Amino acid sequence: MFTLIGGGIRSLEASKRPMKDTLPSNAKWFEDNVISFEPTQNQVTMSNGDTVEYEIMIVAVGLQLYWEKIPGLVKSLKDGLSQVCSIYGSDTVVNVFPKIARTQEGTAIFTFPNSPVKCPGAPQKIAYIAEDYFRKKKVRDNVKVVYNTALPVIFGVKKYADSLWDVCKQRNITVNVQTNLVEIDPVKQEAVFQKLDGSNETFVEKYSLLHVCPPMGPPDVLKKHPSLTNEVGFLTVDPKTLRHTKYPNIYGIGDCTSTPNSKTMAAIAAQGKVLYKNIIDDLAGKPMTMAYNGYSSCPLVTGYNKCILAEFDYNLQPLETFPVNQGREYFFTYLLKTYVFPLLYWNLMTR
Repeated sequence: MFTLIGGGIRSLEASKRPMKDTLPSNAKWFEDNVISFEPTQNQVTMSNGDTVEYEIMIVAVGLQLYWEKIPGLVKSLKDGLSQVCSIYGSDTVVNVFPKIARTQEGTAIFTFPNSPVKCPGAPQKIAYIAEDYFRKKKVRDNVKVVYNTALPVIFGVKKYADSLWDVCKQRNITVNVQTNLVEIDPVKQEAVFQKLDGSNETFVEKYSLLHVCPPMGPPDVLKKHPSLTNEVGFLTVDPKTLRHTKYPNIYGIGDCTSTPNSKTMAAIAAQGKVLYKNIIDDLAGKPMTMAYNGYSSCPLVTGYNKCILAEFDYNLQPLETFPVNQGREYFFTYLLKTYVFPLLYWNLMTR
């Protein structure tokens, strides 16, 4: 949704609901943050000092955004006159489209960091939307569009990667892989990048627009509990059952877990079905029979009115829903992404 907001397609209001309206009617809501886990005692501690005991715990704390890891980024985003923007914050996404709209010339750079991220297709989706906007406003010949990604590929699944390379070639979008943003100078409007090809070479690029996807990682509350996490701080769960590998009454879902899937809404929806069935079986003393296959989906919006609907599994093999070649751009998949999926989220996923 935030990609669409950044592209001027949807409003921020369309992405918000009061928390109480998204919870099941019989849920007890503790309006506080967990600051500590005590898995051997089956309890968590809240920031107000209260403890809550559990029989089964599902950890779904998502990813933490580390804006401060890129020198100059926080300052740039707070400056309304700067041409640095990001769709990854609720307070920053509203500034993206105005900054795209006032870009008339120069170089528009879009970045992907050297870390796991939520919705990994989003950093290039906003690039495609911006490029399409420049065409519609007849300034495309004056604006160079660049996508710099720290990854060694444009997309992890070859079928869709091939399609995206074709899109970039046809629309003259420059793609630089293994290229990581490390610093911003908002006064000079310069971005410093480091090559991740082993050379560690750095270079400076001038920008007239810079869209930044910040580095991300597991939240601090998880990282300080090594008995719950792997070496980098993600909750260690069985990739099929989503049950913790050490504590059998703890489960995980979503971006905070160690499962090697793409971190998307569709992945969480697929995990939710598995989690529900396995916990019901667990509580009934039955063996768990349902397994998560790594399903994830990324609706790769490639402009106004077109989208490539990528669907795939743990093995990065396509796992498609529709009887068409989903490696192609379609209007109907754009409609799904823009209007249908938000309805499904609010009316099914949160119910």
